[in-house]
Amino acid sequence: MSQKKIIAVLGATGAQGGGLARAIAADTSGEFTARAVTRNPESDKARALAALGIEVVAGDTDDPAGLDKAFAGAYGAFCVTNFWEHFSPAREITQATNIARATKKANLQHVIWSTLEDTRKSIPLDDARLPTLQGEYKVPHFDSKGSVDHVFTKEGAPTTFLLAAFYWDNFIHFGMGPRRNEQGGVTLAMPLGGVKLPGIWAGDIGRCAYGVFRRGTSTVGQRIGVSGENLSGAEMAAKMGKVLGTEIGFFDVPFDVYRGLGFPGAEDLGNMFQFQAILGDAFLASRDPKLSRELNPSLLDFDAWLAANKDKLTIA
Repeated sequence: MSQKKIIAVLGATGAQGGGLARAIAADTSGEFTARAVTRNPESDKARALAALGIEVVAGDTDDPAGLDKAFAGAYGAFCVTNFWEHFSPAREITQATNIARATKKANLQHVIWSTLEDTRKSIPLDDARLPTLQGEYKVPHFDSKGSVDHVFTKEGAPTTFLLAAFYWDNFIHFGMGPRRNEQGGVTLAMPLGGVKLPGIWAGDIGRCAYGVFRRGTSTVGQRIGVSGENLSGAEMAAKMGKVLGTEIGFFDVPFDVYRGLGFPGAEDLGNMFQFQAILGDAFLASRDPKLSRELNPSLLDFDAWLAANKDKLTIA
């Protein structure tokens, strides 16, 4: 039996990377094996991966030398950063640049970079439709990833660009789920501006990435956006209501109101939702559920995700 090709997986203890590492491990007859890269190989999440037979190694996106070791001998890598850990676009740009250059140095044959749009290409800083944040960004957590795409192209190994969608997990873990209103009813409130929202179970992003690796280097240079289903706010509310056994209405929060809510990242997320609304059908087209299902046949649509998470989804 020939030796399996190693995929080094950054963020392996997180949602995206964890989904990929587990997908590779579950495919025992596949051509790849996962190498989980984490800052703390002794963490409970890292130990859980090791228990599945996954190689776990130390690696830190702030440490280029550590990335060199983590990538050594690998065929490919899944590259992801976590803006919400530190809220610093500058740090994320540095981390992503470190990663890109390390993939080249390791002579990897195929890299997937989990990126997002640099929104300033569509809405320049002098465009008043979106407030400019921190003096140089429209949507910081998008722009700081998208602005490094060219580094992967010019200074990284052969790269496929993967664009994620809104995590449905945010309805559970980020306080974005339905709430009781002053009238005693239940409302799902989000700032969508009347457009549909591409959404996905975070674990499916990694599974889609596995589908990209299985397709091979023919995808290099392509931008592949993934989504489990594209739904309106009213459609999401109605589907939640069926699962939770109560009628749930939808309130489309004005973008300015959402930006002013005061929680960490409110302005960033408010701009994100408005950016998606401004792009409209073009943004929907960039995240295709049909293609996502071709990459990942077990892809969950919203109904399936709700059924799997019924006990975790609560009404605040």
